[in-house]
Amino acid sequence: MTKIPSSPHFLASEIPQPNPQDALFHIIPAPYERSVSYGTGTARGPAAILESSQQLELFDGTSIPAEQGIRTHPAINCEGEPDAVLGKIKEAVASVLAFEKIPVLLGGEHTVSVGAFGAIKEKIKNVGIIQFDAHADLRDTYDGTPNSHACVMRRAMDLKIPFFQIGVRSLSYEEHLLRGEKRIPHLDASTLHETEIPLQILPADFPENIYITFDVDALDPSIMPATGTPDPGGLTWHQTFQLLERIVSARQVIGFDVVELAPIKGVHFPEFTVARFVYNLMGLITRKLENS
Repeated sequence: MTKIPSSPHFLASEIPQPNPQDALFHIIPAPYERSVSYGTGTARGPAAILESSQQLELFDGTSIPAEQGIRTHPAINCEGEPDAVLGKIKEAVASVLAFEKIPVLLGGEHTVSVGAFGAIKEKIKNVGIIQFDAHADLRDTYDGTPNSHACVMRRAMDLKIPFFQIGVRSLSYEEHLLRGEKRIPHLDASTLHETEIPLQILPADFPENIYITFDVDALDPSIMPATGTPDPGGLTWHQTFQLLERIVSARQVIGFDVVELAPIKGVHFPEFTVARFVYNLMGLITRKLENS
């Protein structure tokens, strides 16, 4: 198990750590890395994001999301068997949802999202998942385990949580067939590059409450090289936020995660990009709440 350094809380350079009840956003670092199948280093992702957040401006260009309160929890101990670790993650996310705050889970590999999925299934009615990802993640098992980062959305299927896929550009033939069989709604990267982003992205009957799971490899490797399985032809920064803005304006975000950052020694811009992503998404969410 990779030794994880201690980290400051998110935006510690600008704001004090608020009391739990005074924070809308609760950041939960989960430095889990067990099933990565190409590049390694995702266990260092949460700490790198927290460190890079110290360089953020409080003003995100439109508003100051931190005014709603951002509390950072201690990192989850990710030693032990996968089911036990996912249980800890589920418990942490469920505790935040229980007092109607927004969990922000920082991975680690994408498998950490499965713990969050279990929590939202139990705590939130009428909930769906928005998946940003280069990969479909619909395998039942991969490398001999159902707890692989390549199986995350198959586990969401097991929980009977509907989901919508955005940015996918790499999947097995079996996953392609499963998508068609189960009529999994999606907006793939190729479509986004060939056509304009639709005004209404989600189907009309998609659940009102949404959880966003964002694998950083959804972004093009030119702006996000620090990930274990980069894939060309990904989303641009402005595409991503145009998509998010339209989704957030149409639904209620109850939580989100950002996963699969694998920091590159001596290259700082990827983790700052992810910290900026986290904060800007908080901005979209807070402005929606303030205007509703």
